[in-house]
Amino acid sequence: MELVKTYSSKNIISESLKTALTYKEYTQLINDLVAIEASSGINATPDLVAYTKLNQKRMARWDKTVKISEDIQQRINAFNGKVTWLVLTESWCGDAAHVLPFMNKIAELNPNINLQLVFRDEHPELMDQFLTNGAKSIPKLIMIDNLKNEVVNTFGPRPTIATEMVENFKATHGKLTDEFKAELQAWYNRDKGENTIADLIDLLGV
Repeated sequence: MELVKTYSSKNIISESLKTALTYKEYTQLINDLVAIEASSGINATPDLVAYTKLNQKRMARWDKTVKISEDIQQRINAFNGKVTWLVLTESWCGDAAHVLPFMNKIAELNPNINLQLVFRDEHPELMDQFLTNGAKSIPKLIMIDNLKNEVVNTFGPRPTIATEMVENFKATHGKLTDEFKAELQAWYNRDKGENTIADLIDLLGV
């Protein structure tokens, strides 16, 4: 992983943070988009509008049902750094709908973690700094050490097990099919965020 340390990149991050949303603001915006049958992003196609509606339901369900074990909570509370989790996302992104609620729950447990969200299509320069295998894949979490003003790690666009599933399927079939995408959504539901939580704990180093 290449860490972003140049002045220009730091400036891009700083400017992006000025327009970032809290999780509460983000979910309210999703609700507003659903109400007017719209989506975030440059091209609000009917499919993206439909995905936004679906993701609203997914996030609302996870927000109500997320459970973090006492052991994991203690580890999160033990983190004594001061970081910002700047996340690139879009309302229509299915992977984002499954991981953002868990990012939020972890951030809620420790005031040293500041979760901020921005839309990918509104921040192309930022996205170009954090491509995944050359692609503008989201969600992409950028972890910034607030004291050093440096990017120290990243996460995304998927938790490790889901990433392995996607890479194996692409290696065999060339591209993701609708059937595989449905299987991936089913995996997220079965996993209940455990893999995402584990990866984010590793990100914090606790």
